[in-house]
Amino acid sequence: MTAFFNLCSVAFLARFSYALARNPVLPLFALALGAGPEAIGLAVGVSTVTGVFFKLPAGALSDVIGRRRTMLAGLGFFALVPFAYLFVESYGQLVLVRFVHGFATAIYGPVAMAVVAGLAGERKGEMLSWFSSVGIIGTLAGAPVGGFILSIMSTAQGPTTLAYRTVFGVVAVTGVAALVLGARLLWQDRPEAATGGFSARLQSFRSGIREVMGDRRVLATSAMEGVQNLSMGALEAFLPVYAVTVAGFSPFEAGMLWAVQVVVTMATKPFLGRTSDSRGRLGRRLLIVAGMLCCALPFAAIPHLTGFLPLMAACLVFGLGEALVTSSSAAMVADLCRARHYGTAMGVFGTIFDLGHASGPLLGGILVGALGYRWSFGLLALVLVASVPWFLRLVPDDRAESPAA
Repeated sequence: MTAFFNLCSVAFLARFSYALARNPVLPLFALALGAGPEAIGLAVGVSTVTGVFFKLPAGALSDVIGRRRTMLAGLGFFALVPFAYLFVESYGQLVLVRFVHGFATAIYGPVAMAVVAGLAGERKGEMLSWFSSVGIIGTLAGAPVGGFILSIMSTAQGPTTLAYRTVFGVVAVTGVAALVLGARLLWQDRPEAATGGFSARLQSFRSGIREVMGDRRVLATSAMEGVQNLSMGALEAFLPVYAVTVAGFSPFEAGMLWAVQVVVTMATKPFLGRTSDSRGRLGRRLLIVAGMLCCALPFAAIPHLTGFLPLMAACLVFGLGEALVTSSSAAMVADLCRARHYGTAMGVFGTIFDLGHASGPLLGGILVGALGYRWSFGLLALVLVASVPWFLRLVPDDRAESPAA
């Protein structure tokens, strides 16, 4: 448990550091550099592109050279890249730094989950959920701290250059703290020694990817997380817009609606993860299905609601549905794989996760622009529901199965 506690501490510092650099600091910094709306969106989203392309190779590489060693490389990006923000003077430089900063989560994310899965044994759902919730807390804490620093160092014309550099300095300090703590963990728990020469390691790298990518159960389970994140990305982008422009709420009230969803997800994930570990009663598969339906119903209902309390109730149910899916899906992917391929499996999972999350705002924007909120949200909810029978057909009932060795 000491190793798990240390991993959670590293996760908190790393996610806090990353969130501190992202919102609301990054969009405002891009604006100060002269970026327009489309350019600001690119600056915010370009780090996700890094994850889409590099999470799978990073996870597979960790299975070959050792997970803790690879995780430490990811923490190096958390610690070192923020210093580059201090020298950014143009929008192009900012986009480049954001892309490179994306390697931090692209490498660290799937590898850290693989390490937790390896430690968890029969408690994968519970421990992965605790680990995720700690990361969410770090993410939630980063945004207001960054905004507060900018606020107290702003003039009548807005945040000063010194204000932005102060924030990025704090980003660097917390990133270095995550690296130091991670290095201490690596020193205490020596990583697996890489065996064989270069050709043997390359063959192991390729075979791991082939084995995991060829398992339709892993792909189907990861796809459920991706589809759920499609709806979450769309809701994240358009719930505030709908709440302010259609329902007539203040920006603060719109933010409260999103906060309810996040807090419910964070608070219920560990309990639901523990429930998913008791597969003799329910099993992870049924919890994932219940979560998808629990997300689809309030998602479809939101554009038909205009009162604050009904919308808050819908967000609460959506947050519970997200917790049901996310507390079980990563654990189920780990169950379906050999332990030596946990890194590759989490890389596949993370790649599909990022694809869903990144495409949600894009697809949602196209649909809302063409069809309006009601039809758009209804169609996206239908995608959630339609994914259920496909998932049930491809992934067998796990209540009677034991985890893969």
